[in-house]
Amino acid sequence: MKNVLNTKDVVKVLKIIAKRIEENKDYITDLDAILGDGDHWANMNMGYQKIVSIEEELLELNLADLFKKVGMTLMSTIGGSSGVLYGDAFITAHKSLIGVEEMDKFKIHEVLDSGLNAMMKRGNAKPGDKTMIDTLYQAVKAYKESLDNNDEFEITINKMVKAAEEGMESTKEMEAAKGRAFYRTDKGVGHIDPGAVTMYYQIQELAQYIML
Repeated sequence: MKNVLNTKDVVKVLKIIAKRIEENKDYITDLDAILGDGDHWANMNMGYQKIVSIEEELLELNLADLFKKVGMTLMSTIGGSSGVLYGDAFITAHKSLIGVEEMDKFKIHEVLDSGLNAMMKRGNAKPGDKTMIDTLYQAVKAYKESLDNNDEFEITINKMVKAAEEGMESTKEMEAAKGRAFYRTDKGVGHIDPGAVTMYYQIQELAQYIML
């Protein structure tokens, strides 16, 4: 169980996430072919593989600069709205890491929460719109409630992952309020949002790393 995360840890998590996304090409692409342009996996994979390619550079940075660099890289590499949203989330989060060498459980929440708010603001999105926000919002909400309850960190992480999964699954029965799925006759009802899935992968891999 890791109680704090430093630059080395974050880079390791990013590499693990990159591998998870890379391995799920067919599933994500099939989902997005139904609801979107069919390019969500390709864009996310391109962004995270770029992160992997600059690993050595990232390892030399402090946490704040690391997050800023990751944000700028994702924003310039990932196509479509996802690049802007992820880029803005990391860049916004870096502000809360200035002067911080390690993230404890409270700082991790602060980073996730600032990223969530940045995504909602930039994308003009909210929970219930059938997007990646539905996964992240539920995860951050459960995390905060667990912190307020003074739960052990392990319990907090488990609650976060469970809530993220529930948020992801909930998009299946939602009507899309954003993107191409909005223009479908069925508004995408019956299909999980691919962005919600890749967001879940990231939260799950972060959690699993912390629990090692």
